[in-house]
Formats: sequence, structure tokens, C-alpha cells
Amino acid sequence: MGRRALPKLNPTLDYSDYYYEIGRLPDDWEVSSLFTPDVPLEVELGSGKGLFITTASGVCPDRNFLGIEIRKKYAQYCAAKVSEAGRNNAFMLQGDGLLFFRQFLRDSSVDDVHVYFPDPWWKSKHRKRRVLNEPFMQDVIRVLKDDGRFHFWTDVEEYYHSTLELLRQFPMLEGPLDVEARPAEHDMDYRTHYERRTRRYDRPVYRSLYVLRRK
Repeated sequence: MGRRALPKLNPTLDYSDYYYEIGRLPDDWEVSSLFTPDVPLEVELGSGKGLFITTASGVCPDRNFLGIEIRKKYAQYCAAKVSEAGRNNAFMLQGDGLLFFRQFLRDSSVDDVHVYFPDPWWKSKHRKRRVLNEPFMQDVIRVLKDDGRFHFWTDVEEYYHSTLELLRQFPMLEGPLDVEARPAEHDMDYRTHYERRTRRYDRPVYRSLYVLRRK
């Protein structure tokens, strides 16, 4: 399925309060500067068009949501959607999410990490570019709190099974736990835009959930 063009942004909309570029952050920058402290934090790597972060931040106003998207126009679109929704518990970052995890997220600071429908990099010679790799998962384990959760969904069966094999290297991650698929209650009742398109084409979605147990 090819990607559809993004809808045009309202040129008068100021989303600057919801958007930073990772490459411009100072070395001592802290996530805590964005949000109300002592509130659970969820981080989404690869926010796409922002359906998850926009919806989840409205459904769960008592939690903070940080989205990361490498493609600039998509990150800006996400920030605009968050701004339009008037969220005070959601923010978008543009840039290299793997670098951000490694450099800016503190140990045991995140309650949930979400990775939905990452690029599968179909060709064998390109699979080293997949975001779900051993160094990234080491960072996920480092930043998750005890009993923190890692969510991974894809529509690529090979990517799903290869990721489950990767995660077997980390005995502290309990899973994969079942994630029940439920019928959509309305046209946008999906985790992401990509899930919406995938299910409309009657293609399977492979879902997994892991919980970090350090003890």
C-alpha cells in the first residue's frame, strides 16, 4: 500500500509550542521541561500522521505522550494535529528516535514505549536499518520503569516473528502477551492510520505486548 499525501496544514496555525527538532536540542535538555512532572510518560517511536498520540492524549489526560517522527513534514503535521486538539499533555519531536532514546531519555523514566507499523525494509541488505534491533531494545529496557510496557504492532508477518526472536534475548521482558483485536466503533477508531488502512484491506495485524520485570 503506497502512502497517501498528507492533508495541507492550516498556514495560520502556530504549532511551535508542540514541536522541537532533535538535532537542535542542547545536550543537557530534559523531557521534564515539556510536561507536568510526576505524571506517567508514554513514548511513541514513528508517529506517522499522529492518530495515536492525538487520540491517546485525549483519552488519557492524566498521562503524558511524546511522539518521535523522523520525517519532518509528518512530524510537523502531528504537531499541528496536537495543537488543533488543544492538548497540554502531548508533544512532537522530529529526528532520529534511536539517538533520542540513547542520549536524552533517563533510566527508568518511561511507562510505555510504542512502536507501530515500523518500516520493514523489505530487502535483506537493508534489514540492518530496521529500528527494532538489539541496541535499541537495550535502550528500551534501560528507559522503562519496572512493570513498564513495550507495544509492537506490524502487518508484516516476517518482521513480527523476527522481532519476537530478537526479544527472546531479553529475559526481563515478559511476553509476548496477547493483545485483543476489537472492532472499530467509528471510522477513526484505530490505533494508527496505518492500522486503519490495513484492516480496511482485510490484511492481518500482528500485535504484541511485553512487560518489563527487573526482579
